[in-house]
Amino acid sequence: MKRVYLLAIISTVLLASCTMVSYKQTNQTQQTQLQVREYQTRMFDTNDTKLIMKAVLNVLQDDGFVVKNAVVDLGLLSASKEIDLSKKSSKSDSFWDDFFTALADNNQNRRENTFNKVKIIEVSVNVSEYGKQSKVRANFQAKILDNLGNTVEVYPVEDMKFYQDFFSKVDKGVFIQKSGL
Repeated sequence: MKRVYLLAIISTVLLASCTMVSYKQTNQTQQTQLQVREYQTRMFDTNDTKLIMKAVLNVLQDDGFVVKNAVVDLGLLSASKEIDLSKKSSKSDSFWDDFFTALADNNQNRRENTFNKVKIIEVSVNVSEYGKQSKVRANFQAKILDNLGNTVEVYPVEDMKFYQDFFSKVDKGVFIQKSGL
């Protein structure tokens, strides 16, 4: 009886290890959740959360994201962007296209007759009032799908420079929103 249970457990482990999905740690050193949260979060000198949400929304749309959900009362915004990896253009549309295409090229998991087809970048943003300021936390995740629609790889974006560039764009967006341009 114990052998049957042991065989079932071993079979389950073997089947689970055969899946093609990989969860990638982009940085070589393991970061604490507090370290990740630090570069995913930015404070803005206004407590007008609607203004901040509108600026974040505009930045994401400018970079090709499609907003999936926005709940102003909760300060929640979610969006996604698809990048076709099978079409290599000589000039990319944005910094993010170059960034995520380079990651895909370095991390291709190819099997016979399959190839990485689409990269989906998902983001969730939380905007909350924090005294006389607003706190914004953004969380990006990338998912690579093959030409058959199977998930090849899923990983959080943990590049500090990526978040700095994103928040720099949001800073400019806040300025534009405040100026009414």
